Amino acid sequence: MSMAYEEYMRQMVKPMRAELTNAGFEELTTAEEVEQFMNEEDGTVLVVVNSVCGCAAGLARPAATQSVLNAEKKPDRIVTVFAGQDKEATSKMREYFKGYEPSSPSMALLKNGEVVHFIPRHEIEGNSIEEIMGNLESSFEKYC
Repeated sequence: MSMAYEEYMRQMVKPMRAELTNAGFEELTTAEEVEQFMNEEDGTVLVVVNSVCGCAAGLARPAATQSVLNAEKKPDRIVTVFAGQDKEATSKMREYFKGYEPSSPSMALLKNGEVVHFIPRHEIEGNSIEEIMGNLESSFEKYC
């Protein structure tokens, strides 16, 4: 790939990254960061697999950020990896999603390192932000 393309993509996704990090999500950008995070983590974690697609922009990111802001019960930690951008980090995180096909965007609620709730792309596309938020918040109520 050309350096111009790589720089263009880095610049293009900055606001897509910032939408989550500005809401308090910790961004994991390398496989080592993911592994270190998961090795020290217990409790509940919401992981958002970010993406450049329209359903990530119009549905997944807004639903995730609003859910963690509005829910009474919340995960202990909130993190994100960026599919297509931080490929090694995303691949490493997906290793923890045993039994779930890769999906971008997607959201996983983990408790003590195990997925207890998973929202794949097909449960994001075609749903309203409110439906996705309800899905997330009901999982927070149950597991957090």
